[in-house]
Amino acid sequence: MPSPAVDDYLKTIYHHTEWQADRITPSQLAAELGLAPSSVTEMVQKLAAQGLVTHRPYGPIALSAAGERRAAAIIRRHRLIETWLVREFGYGWDEVHDEAEVLEHSISDRLLEGIDERLGRPTHDPHGDAIPDASGHVHREPFILLGAAAAGHSGRILRVSDRDPELLRSIETAGVAVGAQATVRDAATLRIDGADVALPAGAASAVWLSA
Repeated sequence: MPSPAVDDYLKTIYHHTEWQADRITPSQLAAELGLAPSSVTEMVQKLAAQGLVTHRPYGPIALSAAGERRAAAIIRRHRLIETWLVREFGYGWDEVHDEAEVLEHSISDRLLEGIDERLGRPTHDPHGDAIPDASGHVHREPFILLGAAAAGHSGRILRVSDRDPELLRSIETAGVAVGAQATVRDAATLRIDGADVALPAGAASAVWLSA
C-alpha cells in the first residue's frame, strides 16, 4: 500500500548508491532520515518482510527488484516536480526540494504524465540527477566526483548535490551550472569559459563531472 514513510526509506536507500558504489548501512540510513537507529532497524525489518529490501543484521541494506521499482517511481515523481517548478514557476534550484517532497505524494498519475509531456520528457532534473522513465530505467554516463578528479581533468558538470541549499546557492553564485564544460585546476577551482572559478568550501564533495 502507498506509504510516505516507506517511500522515504526506499528513496534514501536508492539515492545513496546513485553517485557512489557503497551500500547504505543502518546507521547511515538513520542519520539521513534523522531517526533513532532502533526505529530504522524496525522499519528495515518490515521492508525486508515485504520483499522491498535485502538485509542481514548489522550489514548494509540493498533494494530488492521490487523495492528498486517502487523507489524509482517515487523518485521520478520528485524529480519531475522539481523540474516543473524550476521551468514553469521560476523556482530556484535550491528551493524546489521541500515543495517536491510534499507534492510527490499527492499528484495523480495523470497529472504527472501531463507534466512529463509538457516538459518534453526530461531525463535529468535541475541538479543533474537522472529522472527514471515510466519503466524505472535511467541513463547515467561515467562520472567522477570533483574531489577525486586530478588537476587537468576536463568534463561536463553532470550534477550538483542539493543536500545543502546554502552550498547550492553559493555554487550557483560562483558561476557553476549543470551542463557547463569545465577543467579542474584543483579541488577548489574550475576553469569555465576561459575563466578560473573559485568554488566555495564543500564544493569538492558536491560537484560531479563526466569522467
